[in-house]
Amino acid sequence: MITTDDLKKALIEGLVLEDIDPSDIADNDALFNEGLGLDSVDAIELVVILENEYGIKFKDMDEARTVFVSVQVLTDYINQNATK
Repeated sequence: MITTDDLKKALIEGLVLEDIDPSDIADNDALFNEGLGLDSVDAIELVVILENEYGIKFKDMDEARTVFVSVQVLTDYINQNATK
């Protein structure tokens, strides 16, 4: 099982988020828009990270959008669906 801190570190490293520390990100912060401010390119990179690191595969981007709500929601999803 991964923790929200594990995921925050993976996001920062995998998406090369500069000048952000895991402690700067609240568990319920949105990943896109007003939260971390990720964009559509980041979403594609995030899908690749999740597939490579955790074996998570989404049927389509609509499914991914429901999971990319916050760090906590994504962490819970990974813990329920990871194959690696």
